[in-house]
Amino acid sequence: MACDTTKVTPVTEQEERLAIENYKNKENKTMSSSMVLQKTPEFKMDAYDAKTGHYISVSSEDYKGKWHVICFYPADFTFVCPTEIAAMNAKYNEFQELGVEILAISTDTKFSHKRFVETEPLLEGLKLTMGADPKGDVTRAFGVMIEDEGMALRGRFLINPDGVCVAQEVQAPSVGRNVNEFLRQVKAWQHSGKTGEVCPAGWVPGKKTLPVNTEVEKMTGRVGDYITIEEILS
Repeated sequence: MACDTTKVTPVTEQEERLAIENYKNKENKTMSSSMVLQKTPEFKMDAYDAKTGHYISVSSEDYKGKWHVICFYPADFTFVCPTEIAAMNAKYNEFQELGVEILAISTDTKFSHKRFVETEPLLEGLKLTMGADPKGDVTRAFGVMIEDEGMALRGRFLINPDGVCVAQEVQAPSVGRNVNEFLRQVKAWQHSGKTGEVCPAGWVPGKKTLPVNTEVEKMTGRVGDYITIEEILS
């Protein structure tokens, strides 16, 4: 049997640290599909302002210091999309009362957005701003691009005044999202941010919260002594 004369080069401490760091970076990229608790990407894009009927430019700078929602949808002139846009628009004044700005985005052009709004009966009286992302850069930055189709998933991101995403919902194209549930989440996040309390499942204003900012030791492991399942589901 021949002797194995392969020379083994020792790995230096610096090379080992670099390899570990590269692995961590790769792992982080793999695990970063969620935007939650992350600063959202900066962007600038053309848009159609349906309220004024004008083409405008919008950017992430416009929303700094504000609660806002970035709402991706697959495409203009489709079937589920106008129902979602119309539902968000129907609740537009409620979002405004909560200080929440809305930006709807698809990979269509601003010209397509204008024509879509003008021809779709459900979008009559639309007040939303519709971002145009034909190259898909913003859609990719938020992790919702369907590359094979060149369009976005139904991705909805709630972003607080610090520019941090606190909630996201991403769905395949066939099923629309619930604007009433989203409004409930907005109210819950705003209440939690203001008071330090946390909100149980299904919480709406006026219902019991969990004041863990003052009673954390008392409540740990005994939440059922404080709130019942009937109260949660009521």
